[in-house]
Amino acid sequence: MASVGMDVTQPESRMANPEGRDKLAPPDFIAESLKPYSIGEKLRTLRLRKKLGLIELGEHTGFSAALLSKLERGKLYPTLPTLVRIATVFNVGLDYFFTDERKRHVVAVVRKQDRQRFPERPGTADVAYYFEALDYPASSRKLNSYFAEFQSIAKEKLKPHTHPGVELLYVLSGSLVVTISSEPHKLHAGDSIYFDSAVPHTYWKSGEGPCSALIVTTP
Repeated sequence: MASVGMDVTQPESRMANPEGRDKLAPPDFIAESLKPYSIGEKLRTLRLRKKLGLIELGEHTGFSAALLSKLERGKLYPTLPTLVRIATVFNVGLDYFFTDERKRHVVAVVRKQDRQRFPERPGTADVAYYFEALDYPASSRKLNSYFAEFQSIAKEKLKPHTHPGVELLYVLSGSLVVTISSEPHKLHAGDSIYFDSAVPHTYWKSGEGPCSALIVTTP
């Protein structure tokens, strides 16, 4: 199994020197080098901003709540693959954790082949839609944007959800019913809807064939 983190409480950790030979790096050196970045605090801030518990975050990332807790408390530092997986869930790039705030880029290009696809809810067969983040490398975003593909699902299996801010949804293909509170709104390709996303809402694919939309939300 691949390593997911580096335990700085261990007696020694290995790092490569410029000549290519391995040497031992004291854990204090590693901890002090990473401390200014406050990786654990940033992870915790992202999780609380999304109103996720450690167990819920674990369902999205595949990591245990205990491990995630150690990462947040600075008892364990994540490897880059681990950090990439967590960062993707929160729709942020690695520069969020390592780049000086004053030097962050305001331009971020996301290639179609690089996007990650996530289910609406992990661990269930009843998925109303899959989504892909369109802007995850950008830091300090003023909005979040997603490409969503909706699946055929029975109406009674829909789970209303909420999130802070507002939402704009533009239907790219197919027919979609967006129910806000108890009021349904049927949309077709080219239609759009703007609403307060703090109000419980669901998406339901109402026709045959592919159904997709562009969704923009505020953080």
